[in-house]
Amino acid sequence: MESLTLSNQFLIAMPNMADPLFARALVYLCEHGEHGAMGLIVNKPSGVALAQLFDQIDLPLDKSATGSRPVYFGGPVQPDRGFVLHTPVGDWQSSLTVSDDMALTTSKDILLAVSEDKGPERFLVTLGYSGWQSGQLEQEIAANAWLTVATDPSIIFEVPPEERYDKAMALLGFDPSLLSGDIGHA
Repeated sequence: MESLTLSNQFLIAMPNMADPLFARALVYLCEHGEHGAMGLIVNKPSGVALAQLFDQIDLPLDKSATGSRPVYFGGPVQPDRGFVLHTPVGDWQSSLTVSDDMALTTSKDILLAVSEDKGPERFLVTLGYSGWQSGQLEQEIAANAWLTVATDPSIIFEVPPEERYDKAMALLGFDPSLLSGDIGHA
């Protein structure tokens, strides 16, 4: 039997999420399998602008609109490392292809391309990522910590960050105020 993969899905933190790092978090899962899972929180700006990050890595960034874009808090794992979620996939040095049109790149060549206005059509930059050991995410889902839903890339790239959680929740087709953090039987 083939195992279920949640790659290219949204993880939506349940309203009762106890961990403040993940409260109202919307995570895009980039990888999920028998060895664990890896994703990026896509709705929590870090307070750092792209221009500031590019200054720190000695890359010029001429486009003022691009420079003012937020860098996101992708999660608590490797918070000093940058991750670029983008579409189209392209041909970068170190990329994980998540779907036919979405990839995660960690190599500096993509940042250089962005600085020269030759980067991917749509992209989001994070510092850090969210990771789960083998079986951990499945346990958290079973414990009612997360909801999953198919990804809509427009939520990541077109919706303001403060609205992404609610837009992803709306993909489920019910009123999130009806959710309960309790598990059990009626």
